[in-house]
Amino acid sequence: METLTKVSTSTKASTTSKPAFTEGRFIFTFILVTSLFMLWGVAHSMSDVLNKHFQTVLNVSKADSGLIQLSVFGAYFLMSIPAGLFMKRFGYKPGVILGLVLFASGTFLFVPAADASSFGFFRIALFILGCGMATLETVAHPFAAALGDQRTSDQRVNFAQSFNAVGAIIGPSLGGYFLFQATSGAGSGSLDSVKTLYVGLGVFIVLVAVSFLFIKIPALVDPHGAEAVDPDAVNVDTEPGKKLYQHGHFVWAAIAQFFNVAAQAGTWSFFINYSHEIMGFTDAEASKHMSIFMAMMALGRFAGTYLMKFIAPNKILAAFAFGSVLACVIVAQKFGWVSYIAIFSLNFFFSIMFPTIFSLGLKNLGSHTQQASSFISMGVVGGAVMPYFMGMVATHDIGTAYYLPIVCYAVIFMFGAKLYKVKH
Repeated sequence: METLTKVSTSTKASTTSKPAFTEGRFIFTFILVTSLFMLWGVAHSMSDVLNKHFQTVLNVSKADSGLIQLSVFGAYFLMSIPAGLFMKRFGYKPGVILGLVLFASGTFLFVPAADASSFGFFRIALFILGCGMATLETVAHPFAAALGDQRTSDQRVNFAQSFNAVGAIIGPSLGGYFLFQATSGAGSGSLDSVKTLYVGLGVFIVLVAVSFLFIKIPALVDPHGAEAVDPDAVNVDTEPGKKLYQHGHFVWAAIAQFFNVAAQAGTWSFFINYSHEIMGFTDAEASKHMSIFMAMMALGRFAGTYLMKFIAPNKILAAFAFGSVLACVIVAQKFGWVSYIAIFSLNFFFSIMFPTIFSLGLKNLGSHTQQASSFISMGVVGGAVMPYFMGMVATHDIGTAYYLPIVCYAVIFMFGAKLYKVKH
């Protein structure tokens, strides 16, 4: 287990200088933690390609295919608190290894699920895979935040999340090749490609887990140290008598995260359907476009991380949420290429929302931080809700379905504009 050291009064002296992004002793560990963000980005975006593939191969309706997200994001709801408790008891490294083991187990279960051609079995496999991703997300965000000065925690979490977007670019390319291009023709109705794709991913995850077993985590500064004296330098609880639910900014962060992931999951789930039905692209062409769609998220995260050097994170969050509302309205109008470009802009605006909501919600929670991380991660269950309802609307009109996320972005706007504030 990694060693935690308390912050002494010497911390105060460091607050007079500009805080570094991280420290030299944390760089290798930060690189490894960042790789985890990329890994679950691959899996999340591949599930959106899988959504369309199951519609074709297993004759699943659009609404029922949204149950893929229910399986994955429902796992977040059930696993986030146990993962947080496990992390608090055993530390970051064991938490990462547990997440990777569950993640890999879910991918290997795709083999018997494909052999049985059972959508229900696939959902069980996706649920276990989702438990692994939930564990990793619960651990990785506070882990990345702890690897340096807390004043730069927003930048570190956003930077790490940028590689989640890189993984989201890779996922549709892999999924599109294995599920649409490589299986075109006689094999297009087979699930063998699904087995190949997910077994390959599982083997890679096992290798990552093994590498973590041999990593020695350097001593970390405990951001919850009771001796800390500067609330701007470390994440101390400025009102230690408060219970977690009494911190309004945390409560609103959990709510905002629910709506954020709901909007994201719905937008991603029906991107290929929109490309096919409105723009007339084939599924294979649409999966290639989805990689560009995900590249917009990567671009947004790198741009957002840079802008946070000059603009408060909450202001960028509010501005991006407002841009998302406008983009959804344009997408719903089905203006051809204008609307198609607008749907790409949604991923640019979405880019910084998850990590920024997460880091703003963890501010000044002291010893509540790890528990708060679990609850904010539970907000990801929003992704289990929106795809189903968007699928019901999309059955009649795919464009109209994109009105639904507007409610989500309105909540995020309010959080970024006002509700993020830590009240003393």
